[in-house]
Amino acid sequence: MSRLREWLEIRIGLDELARSQLTDYRVPKNINVFYTLGIVALAAFIFQAFTGILLMFYYIPDDKDAFQSIQFIMNHVPYGWLFRLMHVMGANLMVTVVLLHMGSVFFLGSYKKPRELTWVVGALLLLTVLGFTLSGYLLPWSQLSFWATTVVTDIPSAFPLVGGVISKILRGSENVSGVTLNRFFALHVAFFPFLFSTLFALHVFLVRRIGISAPPSASREPEEWKAFHHESHPDGPPFYPDFVSKEVFMVIIYLMVMFALISLAPALFIPHDASIPADPLNTPEHIRPEWYFLAPYEMLKLIPNRFLGIALQLVLVLVFIFWPFLDTSEKTNILKRPLILATFLVTIMVYVGLTVWGAH
Repeated sequence: MSRLREWLEIRIGLDELARSQLTDYRVPKNINVFYTLGIVALAAFIFQAFTGILLMFYYIPDDKDAFQSIQFIMNHVPYGWLFRLMHVMGANLMVTVVLLHMGSVFFLGSYKKPRELTWVVGALLLLTVLGFTLSGYLLPWSQLSFWATTVVTDIPSAFPLVGGVISKILRGSENVSGVTLNRFFALHVAFFPFLFSTLFALHVFLVRRIGISAPPSASREPEEWKAFHHESHPDGPPFYPDFVSKEVFMVIIYLMVMFALISLAPALFIPHDASIPADPLNTPEHIRPEWYFLAPYEMLKLIPNRFLGIALQLVLVLVFIFWPFLDTSEKTNILKRPLILATFLVTIMVYVGLTVWGAH
């Protein structure tokens, strides 16, 4: 091992690399656990990829065999039930982590200049994670997944001219069928992993290139950013081991929550209709999407005109993605901005309220 280490040291300078990126790299003072949520999201993605690959060994992406292959994994494959539940729980927890990360970044004002592009890439990562969950939702080919996908893929048809074409491209035919299953499987295992990995690499590059933003102080505002420079924190603690230990701690918390849910509430995200094979001729009485889509789903039901409701939500998504360019105030401390703070809190309450309403 010592000879191998010496061989690598001569060629790529491991010691200097570790020193510059870990021990000599400083993070801001008073950095809190909310700054670790990005790494927790990456860990969640790695766990999803690992369990997903194991499930692919037995899963059959065919409308005639998909449901039975899931049942075979759950009931006959050694520990198949565990890895399937890890994948299901992990998907929901990953969405939760990314939502918390975006919310904390907004609250801390870390999207302000010069980090606008970092926010935009993060917002695209959130949409990619939602695409992950949407494409994977159909794969069990159950009653719930079949009809929920039918509802979701019908949404673009509200737009004139191009809406019907978009729906047909998503489905591969006029209705949800085996062709749709194959398309969603390809998106889930090939397109979205590549897109997530690319965006995450760009996100990390932007964070490290610009520097980690310091928590806003109630007593002062940061200096105006007039020219590019790396925001260093020479008086802060080292990235390793101080901040890395926080990240490892939060990843352990993530795993503890996952296995606690698997042990105490294994059917939390697998309702009754998710255990019935898909039947295109039998529509269930209650069709609703996963909890993270309930708020926009309820909003669509509240707006009588479907085109208007979908157009409004697309506008809100665009505002969310490009928010740093719309918020031109130089202040970063949200506690000094009562209007933005009130908007932030009201948005959270509306989202939670619509989600609870939709769930009941």
